[in-house]
Order: sequence, then C-alpha cells, then structure tokens
Amino acid sequence: MYAAERQALILRAAQADGRVEVAAIAGELDVTPETVRRDLTVLERRGRVRRVHGGAIPVERFDVEPTVAARTEANAQEKERIARAAIDLLPAEGTVIIDGGTTTARLAELFPRDRELTVVTTSLPVASTLAAFPSISLHLVGGYLRGRTLTAVGDWTTAALAGIYADVAFLGTNGLSLKHGLSTPDQREAAAKRAMIASAKERVVLMDAEKYGQAHFSRFADLDEIDTVVTDDALSADDARAIQQLGPQVVRA
Repeated sequence: MYAAERQALILRAAQADGRVEVAAIAGELDVTPETVRRDLTVLERRGRVRRVHGGAIPVERFDVEPTVAARTEANAQEKERIARAAIDLLPAEGTVIIDGGTTTARLAELFPRDRELTVVTTSLPVASTLAAFPSISLHLVGGYLRGRTLTAVGDWTTAALAGIYADVAFLGTNGLSLKHGLSTPDQREAAAKRAMIASAKERVVLMDAEKYGQAHFSRFADLDEIDTVVTDDALSADDARAIQQLGPQVVRA
C-alpha cells in the first residue's frame, strides 16, 4: 500500500470515528506505530488532523478550516481531475460565477483562453488567475476578505451577488451530507454561497470525495438545490447513487 493510500484510510477512519488511535490503526493496517505517526504528521501538516496523545482528531471536530496552502496541497491530483471534468460544464458564452476554494481556483487555471465569458468571483486567487485571460470579462466582488480562504464575504458581497444573474455557478464546499446538505464552518461564507445559488440558473459543486459525509456549522444548501456534483472516483458508486436520489447528478472524475 502506498503512503498516500494509507493516509487516506487513516483520515477516513478518523472522520468516521471522531479520532484515530496509533496502536489500533497500526494493527489494522499491519504497519508499525512509527509509520502511523509519520502519516499523522503528514496529515497534520496538511491541516486535516490535529495530533493528540496516542493518536489524532480530525479538524472537523474542532470546526477549524485548513489554510489555503494546506488545502492546495491536499488531494491535488483529485482536484485536477475534478476541475478538468468541470470545464465541460462551462457554457459556450454567457456569465459564470466562481466561488472561492482550491478546486475552483484550479478550474480557473484550466479555463479555455479563447472563450468569451463574463466571470463573477469572490475569490482573490481566481480573479488573479483570470485577469490574465483577455477573452474574460472579469468582475471581482468586494467585501471583507477572509484571510483563511482569500474570499470576500459580508453584506457588500451578498448585495452584489443578489444583483446579478448567471448561467452557471461553480461552488466549493467543506462538507456534503445526505442529512445536512452542503455546509461550511463560516456563516459569512455560507451566506455568500447561498447568494450565488440564488443568482444562477445552474449550480455545480466541486468537491473531493473525502468531504462526503461531513457536516459543518453553517449549512448553505440542500442537495435538491444543486444540479451537479463533480467529485473524484474515490466516492463509491453507491454513495453517488445516494446523492443523486436527493437531486443532483454526480460526475466522478
């Protein structure tokens, strides 16, 4: 088993049980405790777990968001595939809303350079990328800039989004739960996401599979408000069907 596969299993176990014990997981995976400790160190550096004596606790238990740098590093290959699949959902012309997030930032980097689109974004990294595209008419929404996500939030942001109508909105999420829908730790981010959903004809969520089953403090949408979820193939076919039964189509990249 590769280290990345082992770390993914450890993270899923921590998220499912609320914590992971070094001795127990070492026995389950048939590796040494030192190997598990190294894996937990990697996961902690990526902002996915917090080390405690004898094991680790997933950051979701603390409702702490990883930094942009940590989220960019985590699941980079999966985010690449998700972003490439999402490119197929871009309209030939019209207006697109792009939410903050590391996967939506990768989507922006992959934008076709010859397509004339109007793009509205709350994300500083997305705006910085698309500013170099001469075919894009770019609108950066103002507001309070959250340092943790580099995304505009607040009353200015939601008021501006309420005044537009877009063909499609690409949104990020911190968690997707069959029971609790889509959620994020920050209330202001949730309000901005709700405004994007209300302002778009089609709503597309970009989400790496490990966010499935997670629920955070602020819910911003039920699943039947979303048209498509683009994720990676680590999401099982059964889980994809369970999501689809509640509304959105699921694309596993």
